[in-house]
Amino acid sequence: MAATKYNARDCEFEIEDFNTPGTWVAIRTAQGGSGEGGVNTFSVGHEYETTDTTTFASDGRAESQNMQEGKTLTLEGFRLKDKVTGALDPGMALVEAQAARLGEDSLVGFRFAAPGDANWTVWANAHFQLGDSGGGNNDKVGWSVTVTRSGPDSTAAKS
Repeated sequence: MAATKYNARDCEFEIEDFNTPGTWVAIRTAQGGSGEGGVNTFSVGHEYETTDTTTFASDGRAESQNMQEGKTLTLEGFRLKDKVTGALDPGMALVEAQAARLGEDSLVGFRFAAPGDANWTVWANAHFQLGDSGGGNNDKVGWSVTVTRSGPDSTAAKS
């Protein structure tokens, strides 16, 4: 089958529960989880560090090589809160709690998949940094987080 476009809203994102390692909690999109999802935008970022390999033999033409690659994934959308209990959406609550952890405790698992993927892309060690939250007079409250990979990617079968 030929490669085709797919809907960003059908991608899935999960954080590992630091209180129960091996338990994954959805960070819900409109399609990824029961009820209304809060996430409506995501972007994957790449950062590279290079080294200069230019010599006199380069004849005035710059030469370099990639030496390090970093990856981030930013999720943005609406902050979801239960009107009666005041509880945040479980995935968002876990992200916010994880973002407050420091040092070795700041690292936890994160995984994501596109629609139709048989496997998750897994960042076994990732840290979370919250973005701004708020809105104007006629807005719903916004929410965002940037997830940064620490170490390599791996994969795991979706069940």
